[in-house]
Amino acid sequence: MDLSHIATTPAAPDTLDALAGRLRALPPSCGPVRLVAVDGHAGSGKTTFAGRLAAALGGAPVLHTDDLATHEELFAWTGRLREQVLAPFARGAAARYAAYDWVERRFAADRRRLAPAPVVLIEGVGTGRRSLRPYLARLLWMEVPDAESWRRGQLRDGPELSTFWDGWLPAERAHFAVDPSRPYAETLVVQRKEGYELLAGPAVAVRTSPRPHTA
Repeated sequence: MDLSHIATTPAAPDTLDALAGRLRALPPSCGPVRLVAVDGHAGSGKTTFAGRLAAALGGAPVLHTDDLATHEELFAWTGRLREQVLAPFARGAAARYAAYDWVERRFAADRRRLAPAPVVLIEGVGTGRRSLRPYLARLLWMEVPDAESWRRGQLRDGPELSTFWDGWLPAERAHFAVDPSRPYAETLVVQRKEGYELLAGPAVAVRTSPRPHTA
């Protein structure tokens, strides 16, 4: 169902501390874990925001999908996430996953440990995908237009990664064309000079919109 046409409504003035409190109060979504996704276009500030939210949560673990993707599988990392992270979390166990080395173009031999904390953040393009939403307690979307996000990302990475971006842009467009995340976000994150503004997302607008009378 395409929900992209639904208008969003401003939430009350919020802070990361208030958001952190609401996330802690959510019911667990994957074993004992409240898995919270931070999605958005490449270059939209997901990593920075996730780091600040993790700090507001008292040091919550953050999983970056850059550790699960590869040069050949920019978006085909769902299987690794399920096997190495979601399945252990569902049992209440710690996850152990192999992180991809983008320089060596291979996965590291040693596995990283990810504790099944009360709240775990997963950040990356496509973390709000259809196959993962059943495991999520909340989906946050960085509200930056695609062109502006990509401009920021390319400026950040410099000319040495221009070839990578040439391949990334069509891959991201293709992914969101068939599996959009934003329409299902409960919270939109807007970056301001003084910090972040948090808005109610399309998913909230759908749940709170009046139902038509059928009688």
